[in-house]
Amino acid sequence: MSNTSGHSRGNPLLAGVRVVDVSRLLPGPYCSLMLAQLGAEVIKVEEPQGGDYARSLDADMFELVNRGKRSIALDLRKAEDVDAFARLVSTADVVLESFRPGVMDRLGCGYATLKAINPRLVYAALTGYGQDGPYRDRAGHDINYLGYAGVLDQIGEAGAAPSLSNVQIADLAGGALHCAVGILAALIGARASGQGTFVDASMLDGSLALNVFAMSALRRGAVAPRGEDTLTGAEPWYRVYACADEGHVALGALEPKFRATFCAAVQRPDLAALRGAALREALAQLFASRTRAQWRSQLEGIDACASVVLALDEVLADPQVQARKLIEEVGGKPAVGSGLRFGPDPLPSLGAAPALGEATAELLASLPDTLPKREAKRSGAE
Repeated sequence: MSNTSGHSRGNPLLAGVRVVDVSRLLPGPYCSLMLAQLGAEVIKVEEPQGGDYARSLDADMFELVNRGKRSIALDLRKAEDVDAFARLVSTADVVLESFRPGVMDRLGCGYATLKAINPRLVYAALTGYGQDGPYRDRAGHDINYLGYAGVLDQIGEAGAAPSLSNVQIADLAGGALHCAVGILAALIGARASGQGTFVDASMLDGSLALNVFAMSALRRGAVAPRGEDTLTGAEPWYRVYACADEGHVALGALEPKFRATFCAAVQRPDLAALRGAALREALAQLFASRTRAQWRSQLEGIDACASVVLALDEVLADPQVQARKLIEEVGGKPAVGSGLRFGPDPLPSLGAAPALGEATAELLASLPDTLPKREAKRSGAE
């Protein structure tokens, strides 16, 4: 692994790991953000004109997922920039890209070419549908991958259309998180063997792998329609209920002990004998009798898996979030730090996202002037 690190944070776990990130928008940059938070040096390769589309589409999202990275401006359609990219990769441990299959090959920067330059390289391709199969060349977004994975079909009320979330499950959990795990496993393998590998991460594949609850039902015979299983509304003890104001309570008292605790706390022992629609209606009336603030005051003192639903701006000031020091400031605005800890303290803040190409001159000056002749020939633009 390289000896260069863009961090001065003591002894981070991925210190000395250099990641060359050619991805754009959300899934790939979120994946490399997690690696950066663990201490890797992440070099973001961007087109000289405009860079990552996210810069103009949503500057705040770009800031959130590109913190702590370095930006180099290279046009991979130009032979001289392909050569510079190859020399950069010769110093790297990981290449991450999110193009459709075959694009990097056509640019002369595919896995076979880069592996010849750097045999220990971990090359991660994060795509919608994977490197093979009939869908491999299709365009897609989070909604499409969730639809194909059988996840979207499960979300929503009974008799209604599937519901959407602005937490991109396929992009982030199905794609970025799975890809990060693959990269870390491949890095361990490369350290042991001296040989890198190709990580084929697909947002469809990862989303289907997350669909455990419905898959367990299918193994028993059939998947219930959305809104008609335990976790999507059929179970009154696992539901969202409206309060007297515009607030809501999330009730997750699946186990008998939590139900008993709840019934005792609200002085409603009769609830224990109710089932189905009668129980659902009784709970709805109960929660509608008080405001969210009143419920929060009462529920926080009992161990019954019952809690109020917070808006995101409220979350930032929540005592648990504050105690965990999850919120940091980047560019004068709030950002969420790493979701991981390795001891009592959170990982250090990464700081701001880079300006387009701000590290280009510095990085180019630090690279080897040439590649060995055999590899240099193979790294030219095709």
